[in-house]
Amino acid sequence: MKKRDTEIKKGQQPENEKTKSLGQHISDASGQLMTTDQGVKINDDQNSLRAGDRGATLLEDFILREKITHFDHERIPERVVHARGSGAHGVFKLYKPLAELTKAAFLNDTDTETPVFVRFSTVAGSRGSTDLARDVRGFAVKFYTQEGNFDLVGNNMPVFFIQDAMKFPDLVHAVKPEPDNEIPQAASAHDTFWDFISLMPESTHMIMWLMSDRAIPRSYRMMEGFGVHTFRFINKKGEATFVKFHWKPLLGIHSVAWDEAQNISGKDPDFHRRDLWDAIESGAFPEWELGVQIVPEADEFKFDFDLLDSTKIIPEELVPVQRIGKMTLNRNPDNFFAETEQAAFHIGNVVPGIDFTNDPLLQGRLFSYTDTQLIRLGGPNFHEIPINRPISPSHNNQRDGFMRQRIDRGKTSYGPNSLGGNDPAQVKEAEGGFTSYQERIDAKKVRARSDSFRDHFSQAALFFHSQSEPEKNHIIDAFSFELGKVKTVAVRQRMIGILSLVDKGLAAEVAFALGLKVPQEPEKPINHSLPADADPKDYEPIQVEGKVKVSPALSMKNTIKDSIQSRKVAILAADGVDSVSLQKVSDAIMAAGGVVHVIAPKLGEITASDNTKIPVEESFLTGASVLYDAVYVPGGKNSVATLEAEANAVHFLNEAFKHCKAVAADADAIQVLEATYFFNKLPDEFSEKTVLEEGVILEKDASALAEKFVKAIAQHRFWEREKPKQVPA
Repeated sequence: MKKRDTEIKKGQQPENEKTKSLGQHISDASGQLMTTDQGVKINDDQNSLRAGDRGATLLEDFILREKITHFDHERIPERVVHARGSGAHGVFKLYKPLAELTKAAFLNDTDTETPVFVRFSTVAGSRGSTDLARDVRGFAVKFYTQEGNFDLVGNNMPVFFIQDAMKFPDLVHAVKPEPDNEIPQAASAHDTFWDFISLMPESTHMIMWLMSDRAIPRSYRMMEGFGVHTFRFINKKGEATFVKFHWKPLLGIHSVAWDEAQNISGKDPDFHRRDLWDAIESGAFPEWELGVQIVPEADEFKFDFDLLDSTKIIPEELVPVQRIGKMTLNRNPDNFFAETEQAAFHIGNVVPGIDFTNDPLLQGRLFSYTDTQLIRLGGPNFHEIPINRPISPSHNNQRDGFMRQRIDRGKTSYGPNSLGGNDPAQVKEAEGGFTSYQERIDAKKVRARSDSFRDHFSQAALFFHSQSEPEKNHIIDAFSFELGKVKTVAVRQRMIGILSLVDKGLAAEVAFALGLKVPQEPEKPINHSLPADADPKDYEPIQVEGKVKVSPALSMKNTIKDSIQSRKVAILAADGVDSVSLQKVSDAIMAAGGVVHVIAPKLGEITASDNTKIPVEESFLTGASVLYDAVYVPGGKNSVATLEAEANAVHFLNEAFKHCKAVAADADAIQVLEATYFFNKLPDEFSEKTVLEEGVILEKDASALAEKFVKAIAQHRFWEREKPKQVPA
């Protein structure tokens, strides 16, 4: 089976200014002699120094002491949240200058490619948890600009659970494993999380996203990214506009089925990590367009929601997303720990032309990031770790501390000074010095929230009503599963009351699955997040009639479906397979950018009917339908007979159909399809309608089959067949 050729392979991938700067820190042991950390050549790294060959180990063995000491200290504390991640290098290229909006140099230079490092992650689980947990995904981008590092630290969901950073420790404590038994790992389906959510109505919008298919993406490469907060752009005139940041994947937004996600977690818990790594290694570089929503300062209060509320979106129907540039990830890290694990992102890393707003969640995060990096990376010099170093020069009077790497020369480390020429000198604003936006403030210090933050349900309803029917069904199933894991009935009942304020039908469906009834009205007070002296009535949610009733941009049904780039297709075959039909379909898939794996009863090779030897990538023992996007069964009398009798092959097809994937078979292989559970659920006559609605292709002509199959794979899933044609796979 021939492989798709790639022009770019490991070691030949594009370099940029940042990756070149990392070169001086890269060590390659190929062809080198072993030494200690001090450069002393080692004669024996296999045995410790002993007093006789059966005697005690001697304390003087400095080689042993160094090796063991380094091993004992080679782990650092994992991130409290976003512990499990995967990263890649790349570049960002601007489409057109944005001088009228911002003075940020990298957003005004269309000739220069800005280096980036991106880290994707889950949020709740530990480093060893699965990639396929139902969870928010982190989407953090470090831009190495000529004016310093800009970190766009976001998620794959545009809103968050809470409005004020004061509640962040409570949220994380609630979603993490319960402290008495450390169960469950990387899961929100437990009592403490839903107890917290049911008492915090401001979380309702976010919980709708979390229960949707957005929480189980097909790939990091097929999910959106959002800056979450409202930021400011500042131009050279000192004029400000509000801005929301979006990342739009050019492969579209796609998910896996929840049942499939659970199976993948057992088959390959590194599924997303592997997918990103393999795509970049093969030259199928992931791409996103950076989009912005711009709101003039004069329009700050014209919406039926507060721009500073991180539990709200700006519907794209009100403010369209302008696509301003493209990010391409084109290089995998050389060392996971040194780069991905030590990467330190900080929402406070901004450059001139980008500034903050008074979003109370954003303001709290400005403190939190520095604080966590100090403990995780050992001290204040984490900015000197190679992956975190800016490409622009760094000069200041900060000195010393743990693991200082730069050697600063000179007598002075203070300012002003006369002994050192008053260097390093401050920079005028006109010459690129950062100045904070001069926002007028006239207020008393209070611990309070604006009434404009009290609408908790209108956008949750907007999200639900904007989904396709299959997506709505998935949300209902997700709530039913999650709340079904909650042991405290009062928490389930309280949550049903909250859902009734989003959509009565949603609440009724979930209540039925849980054996409960929808209450006449939710438990009062609805909002339990109250100061000690507060009157609950003053904090109850308010009902707002949103201007936008349905937003097509919120449904994954409307995503891009014109590519099979890097999609993985399984070809089920055995000895005696028809090599012509197998090769024609394989060639068509690979020509369209897909990846083909032959799955057979055993590893090694199979022999085609014309005695061609075909390599086998996976056996039915090591392969599984959940690891592929589509499946094809070629002809060949002996191969077809073997597969029909192979229970694992029939299960492979049933499971692929259950998860709504495209299935294709040569007409000579119809008896394999006839052995499946789903075959009798299909129309009696195969037609174009069958292909369009069911995603099942049966053709004699391999070329015609290949063309239809490629189009079907590009649709990603045929979710409409999920409910009416359930398969017990």
